[in-house]
Amino acid sequence: MDKIRVRGGNVLKGTIDISGAKNAALPLMTAALLSDETLTLSNVPHLADISTLLSLLAQHGVEVSMDGNASGGHTGRVMKLTAKTITSTTAPYDIVRKMRASFLVMGPLVARCGLARVSQPGGCAIGGRPIDLHLKGLQALGAEIELSEGYVEARAPKGLVGGRFVFPVVSVGASENLLMAACLAKGETELVNVAREPEVVDLGHCLIAMGAKIEGLGTDTVRIQGVDRLHAAQHQIVADRIEAGTYAIAAAITGGDILLRHAHIDHLPVFVDKLREAGVTITAEAEGVRVARTAAPLIGVDVMTEPFPGFATDLQAQTMALMTVANGAAMMTETIFENRFMHVPELARMGANVTIHGSSALVRGVKRLTGAQVMATDLRASVSLVLAGLAAEGETIVHRVYHLDRGYERLEEKLAACGADVERVREAG
Repeated sequence: MDKIRVRGGNVLKGTIDISGAKNAALPLMTAALLSDETLTLSNVPHLADISTLLSLLAQHGVEVSMDGNASGGHTGRVMKLTAKTITSTTAPYDIVRKMRASFLVMGPLVARCGLARVSQPGGCAIGGRPIDLHLKGLQALGAEIELSEGYVEARAPKGLVGGRFVFPVVSVGASENLLMAACLAKGETELVNVAREPEVVDLGHCLIAMGAKIEGLGTDTVRIQGVDRLHAAQHQIVADRIEAGTYAIAAAITGGDILLRHAHIDHLPVFVDKLREAGVTITAEAEGVRVARTAAPLIGVDVMTEPFPGFATDLQAQTMALMTVANGAAMMTETIFENRFMHVPELARMGANVTIHGSSALVRGVKRLTGAQVMATDLRASVSLVLAGLAAEGETIVHRVYHLDRGYERLEEKLAACGADVERVREAG
């Protein structure tokens, strides 16, 4: 098992290419199930979660080819997915349990085949993330839902029909599942209080390229006119805003200057505002976004996570790492997931002063962090520990970095290219 060793104190300067977004790539890959023609995706990140979903799609009968080369600049790797014949409508427990995004095959399968049997994904480290909105939404489109032996079975033998569904709370995954399902439903579907995240919009643009009729992307109400079939298309996956935000904090926490190539400043509006408030300079440039903190002291700022366009929950842990070395105090309030402060005890091992009050954490900045042995608990928590290590005195060892590999492509290489003293090492045994 690998671990990452970080020796702090270096100022990071340079350019980092932002990879394709994992959270966009996964639903885009499942969209291939909607057509018997080839969907070509470029800028595909090389991540463990991508490989997991490929295993699932393969057992549904999807043929996959890949150029395998991540050196193609902004085009990244190119993946071709062809679901000419669906050989199985069952998504088995052994694969779905590894990654919740596997549940996104539900909508496309029932829309195209009239039947889908998908293992219940269960909980995960950062919270339950129930699937009830996925199921209620599919019922609004005429699907019959049955839960049995740990599986969800959705049936629509005569096809889905357009309907209206109002999300009681914003759900990215359910929005994506219903958006895909509605493309092949008969008639018009209206989705209200739908997620507006850039990844959802990216999925919508890909579906339109495949022949779907969708209006309202990026707003809270989306209308879909069902079509009989979707066709082949090519689509470039949007740059990963969470990866961009993570490296923005790497620049800020080290007093550095990094150009985040291909990043979109408008994909992180509140995050950008908060970093500027904290004393970080952020500017949009022709190639991407430049983040620098060369002289100004860091100032503690309060943060509350919210659905897009609010502050992304996937950047909460990284921002907390930054606030541990800021002047003054910062209140971090988590409204999306109920168990997303598992990085706090590990930051405390490095000297951070953080007190949890229910869904909020009060961070009092300290003059310096010190290196320590720490344990990653989930994807974003793990990278927050690496960021803290960049600012800490001495050596930090982050264990269980398989979490990192689910969502960050070549993390240590990208940081090292900007001057970080960081390396991946193989643990004994």
